[in-house]
Amino acid sequence: MTGPLPLAAQGRPRASIRVDLQAIAEMIEPGSRVLDIGCGDGALLDYLAHEKNVDARGIEISQAGVNACVAQGLSVVQGDADTDLKDYPTRGFDYAILSQTLQATWDPKAVLEHLVRISRRAIVSFPNFGVWHVRLRLLFGGKMPVTGTLTSAWYETPNIHLCTLDDFVDLCRALDVTIEQAMVLDSVGRPKGLQAPGRLANLLGEQGLFVLTRGG
Repeated sequence: MTGPLPLAAQGRPRASIRVDLQAIAEMIEPGSRVLDIGCGDGALLDYLAHEKNVDARGIEISQAGVNACVAQGLSVVQGDADTDLKDYPTRGFDYAILSQTLQATWDPKAVLEHLVRISRRAIVSFPNFGVWHVRLRLLFGGKMPVTGTLTSAWYETPNIHLCTLDDFVDLCRALDVTIEQAMVLDSVGRPKGLQAPGRLANLLGEQGLFVLTRGG
């Protein structure tokens, strides 16, 4: 495996990253070992490598995403969170990031267990299926909703295990996973200033962003 990108390469201009990815980036300590699972085109990894000089690695299921990452000089391999995380060593990373991907995995419980095993801290974000307007659309419209965070129709969505913020908190409790930090985000990823977990958070939050740990 290669190390972090050299400091000499850090002066080149970079596009800004999404607001929610910026929130994740602010949680990462400089010089950390980071694994981004489902890293897409590598926007977050590229930002972390250059702005925080991290040892940036990634896993991406799509070949197009892998190609885009490699073209930027990022250390990314093609892989699947459901099948490949078991091969990573315990505490091999300081942070494991799973952004907007948990709901697309076949076995979210096992994926979450691996995240807190392979890293000191896991950072997980996902759309909240319990937000108020999703509830109203199901109640009064009787159809699966399409929103700013749930953008695909039911027959073509990659999301197969949608959950609410409260569902996720319950899963963490069942797995003895500690929630170090929780943020409630709006549709574009800005913090809403609500306490999570909580009834208002689950009702008003479009997305959840959690920092998780487990001792041992």
